Amino acid sequence: MTTTTAASPATTAGTAGGPLADPRLPATPDTISVYTDLNCSFAHVAVHRLHETRRELGLEGRIWFDFRAFPLELFNREVNARPGVDSEISVLGALEPEAGWRLWQGPDWTYPVTTLPALEAVHAAKSESMEASERLDRALRRAFWAEGRCISMRHVILDVAAGTGAVEVDGLAHALDTGSARAAVTAQYESAREGRVNCSPHVFLHDGTGMANPGIEARWVNGDFGEGFPVIDRDRPQVYAELLAHAARLL
Repeated sequence: MTTTTAASPATTAGTAGGPLADPRLPATPDTISVYTDLNCSFAHVAVHRLHETRRELGLEGRIWFDFRAFPLELFNREVNARPGVDSEISVLGALEPEAGWRLWQGPDWTYPVTTLPALEAVHAAKSESMEASERLDRALRRAFWAEGRCISMRHVILDVAAGTGAVEVDGLAHALDTGSARAAVTAQYESAREGRVNCSPHVFLHDGTGMANPGIEARWVNGDFGEGFPVIDRDRPQVYAELLAHAARLL
């Protein structure tokens, strides 16, 4: 299938192959791989629900999230258009208002044109710990969606990293400046191509279980992404408890 944008997410998809054969799957049972882009509103909902559900189930420190790059700008060969993103905020924000949302308040020329440096930063932080990577990923999402910060910019990424209290900022700056995480982000993109990952977000468990845009079925009316607006036909947030409970059984 063709790559799906954040504006037109798929619903559910399985996977083929075992953990050693399939680069999409996490290497260990205590990890869930999560393919997302940082400026995808559906992913912002999913990441919030993953964190909150893990906390509610008492699985913090037992289950980890391995955030993988699903760079929409590479799949779609264009910037993730602000009109489309803006049209999603009131719809997706109503599903999970606590995730943090705000319409962009700055001038158009300050709107992020790329998320690739931020995606690299999230991967680079894994060299410190999965916790550092998780916290940086979530902080960057909040910086963009709730605070209106331009996460394309090096200094913004580093400021956000410093605010997590979990990321060694000098080490992250060196990783960004040398591009040490770039090849890994490119490999994640390659692993997602040709329909192997349906959309942002798409999660995979160690046993091959996979689900795209968990629990949400959506469609666009009055035009596609950037012209019309999304309608949520179904939202089943309890699927996150099911996914995490299944991951826990694999431990």
